[in-house]
Amino acid sequence: MRNRLKQIQDNKIFEWTVVTVIILSALLIGAKTYHLPQYVVSFLYYADWAVTIFFLIEISIRFMAADDKKAFFKSGWNIFDTLIVVVSLIPIEDSEMALVGRLVRVFRVLRMVSIVPELRILINSLLKAMPQLSYIMLLMFIIFYIYGAVGSFFFNEINPVLWGDIATSMLTLFRVMTFEDWTDVMYETMTLYPLSWTFYLSFIFFTAFAFLNMVIGIVVNVLEKENSAHERQLLIDNSEEELTQLDHIQKELAEIKAMLRGK
Repeated sequence: MRNRLKQIQDNKIFEWTVVTVIILSALLIGAKTYHLPQYVVSFLYYADWAVTIFFLIEISIRFMAADDKKAFFKSGWNIFDTLIVVVSLIPIEDSEMALVGRLVRVFRVLRMVSIVPELRILINSLLKAMPQLSYIMLLMFIIFYIYGAVGSFFFNEINPVLWGDIATSMLTLFRVMTFEDWTDVMYETMTLYPLSWTFYLSFIFFTAFAFLNMVIGIVVNVLEKENSAHERQLLIDNSEEELTQLDHIQKELAEIKAMLRGK
């Protein structure tokens, strides 16, 4: 039975069926944000429960097909999928926890990540890159803090709305870094400080050009490592499967030889 369930789990039709149901679940969530007739609301209610039952069957198949049941819950994605399904089964729509129920159904869309291996690689790459990215983010915060203090000291009298305090100044600098009408901010301060353009250009060089490119470089590097590790794992799995098939063929040949010798 486990081998049969494993064949169902590895079947591409089953995998794409799960992806289709996840997309359908996302469409149901989006439809609930509109004002709809009562019969449509009732249909969405039963459709939502049908999707939940399908997810329960799907996670049950994956659990029963696992070789090691304890190892199944060592995967963070399996734990996430199980929690989403279990909480979705709790009838809390008409209670004070109705908002939690709706949020859980929104997060069901994230199950697409656990189903599609390529998406899992992307998320794992981002998570593994976080320790390195944290140092860059700390350095960016230091740059923001220094430039925010300087901007608040010099430009406070020009426009208190943008440079009133250091927190507001840092928000203004974030606007400058994202190039959202940053020239308007620069030209406004240049009326009193003609050389203030150096303040903005140096800040943009450090943040938008240097640090953000470093972030992209780290993520790309980790992503390449994850792809290489995934390809190596596929080769190992294929090799093990080929060895298993070879052992099976050798056993069958040995049985045939024994039968021929007996005759």
